[in-house]
Amino acid sequence: MSSFEVEEVESVTPPPKVRVETAAEVFDRKRDYLEGFLAQKPQGDPAAEPGGALHDAVVEAIKEIYDPEIPVNIYELGLIYGVDVTEDGHAAISMTLTTPHCPVAESMPAEVELRVSAVPGIATAEVNLVWDPPWDPAKMSDEARLELGML
Repeated sequence: MSSFEVEEVESVTPPPKVRVETAAEVFDRKRDYLEGFLAQKPQGDPAAEPGGALHDAVVEAIKEIYDPEIPVNIYELGLIYGVDVTEDGHAAISMTLTTPHCPVAESMPAEVELRVSAVPGIATAEVNLVWDPPWDPAKMSDEARLELGML
C-alpha cells in the first residue's frame, strides 16, 4: 500500500485571475496600433516618374504611333529607348529607327514630338534620335513578337 503525506497550511495564494477585455478596450488597443499607419497619406507615384499619370500618358501617346512598314506601334517595337518627364512638364524622348536609311527618318521623330506635346500636362517635348545602341529585333516586346508571328 502506498502512503500519503498530509501537510496542513494556514492559507493558499489564490491563482491569478484571467482578465477579459471588453470590445471597447480591444478596439481602443487596436486603434493605438493602427494610429500611425492610418495617419500616413497614400504615396502615389509622382506624375512625371515611371508609373505616374503624366509619364504613362506620354507612353500611351507614343503607343498610338505605328511603324508604316511593320504593323506594330513604335513603343512595343523597341524604338523608344527612354521617356523622361520633368515635374514642370518637359518631355525628353530618346528613340531610334530600325535602320538609318528608314523612309520615315525625317517624319517619325516629328510625329513623336507632335503627339507627346499634345498630351495634357506636357509643356514641351524634345525627341532625340540616337543610333547607339543600334536597333535589333531583340528589343521588341513579347506583344510585338506575338503580333508579328515571331513567338
